[in-house]
Amino acid sequence: MANPEGSGPAGLECLYADDELLVLAKPSGLLCVPGRGPDKQDCLSARAQQRWPEALIVHRLDQATSGLVLMARNPEMQRRLGRAFELREMHKRYQAIVAGQMAAPETGAWAEINLPIAADWERRPLRVIDPVQGKPSQTRWRVLAHDGDANTTRIELEPVTGRTHQLRVHLAAVGHAILGDALYAESAVHAQAPRLLLHACWLAFEHPGTRQWIEFSLPAPF
Repeated sequence: MANPEGSGPAGLECLYADDELLVLAKPSGLLCVPGRGPDKQDCLSARAQQRWPEALIVHRLDQATSGLVLMARNPEMQRRLGRAFELREMHKRYQAIVAGQMAAPETGAWAEINLPIAADWERRPLRVIDPVQGKPSQTRWRVLAHDGDANTTRIELEPVTGRTHQLRVHLAAVGHAILGDALYAESAVHAQAPRLLLHACWLAFEHPGTRQWIEFSLPAPF
């Protein structure tokens, strides 16, 4: 049966668990999967597997990004959830605080960034906007609030495609890098926050097992 599970090992926060999947809250600074070296073995999947040994990763957030992460509890559910991501049947939204006064066409209206993204092979794992080699990449965004004193904008983001670093690359490319971004922001914007101000705040999808529509939200901690 489904039920909220509360905190788990090492402060792991579980928003939802049933026999087939988990919805977890990843803090900024924690890897989703183990990295190279003994100092990078602590990660969201390892913490989850302390409580649910069968837990399997379905998608990832950047280490610096916080927010909602979905995991499967068996290989078949992992396959079905992964397929849902491929078919864009998973609906995700993020919040971010960016540099400057970002202006949408109309108040509260969604706008789009359509810029092709490619790997920057000389500076991996970075990505770049590349009209020739880049893959089509689309991000929807809208303004939530402006802070004139700080000269920043809080925005909501909806990635239509799922390229690596897509939100970070797109926002930097249009001149509104995310505060605290060590990879794509200028040094002054990077220094404006102690962490990357990007948070996966909403996740909605049809449960592959029950066929029920479920939604989860997690307020941004900034």
